[in-house]
Amino acid sequence: MNGRLRTAARKGNVSDLYSLIQRDGNVLRHFDEVEFVETPLHIAAEGGCISFAMEMMNLKPSFARKQNQHGLSPIHLALKKGHKEMVLRFLKLIKILFVSEGRVVRLRCTTLVKLETMIVCWTDF
Repeated sequence: MNGRLRTAARKGNVSDLYSLIQRDGNVLRHFDEVEFVETPLHIAAEGGCISFAMEMMNLKPSFARKQNQHGLSPIHLALKKGHKEMVLRFLKLIKILFVSEGRVVRLRCTTLVKLETMIVCWTDF
């Protein structure tokens, strides 16, 4: 991964992200071509950089489903690091994606709502 992109994700710097995109419109493309890869969304999720993560989700929703080399998705990393607000935002965005994909997937959406409730209760202790 480009060092400047990694730094932008770690620091949550959305302006730097767009500077990199202006310089190279394909800066995010190669992540889709690799099966298991750490994306900028993984880095932002692990670091708790909500603004950067939400911007990345808008630009590349496919990154939300990507697993890193350890089999962890961005939501797993955020949950593991205790970033409750980020996990809840991921769940809301994922629900929107599931609902927009069709009726069959809405059943999974119900499961996500239950998971969201469990996370809120679990982190309130």
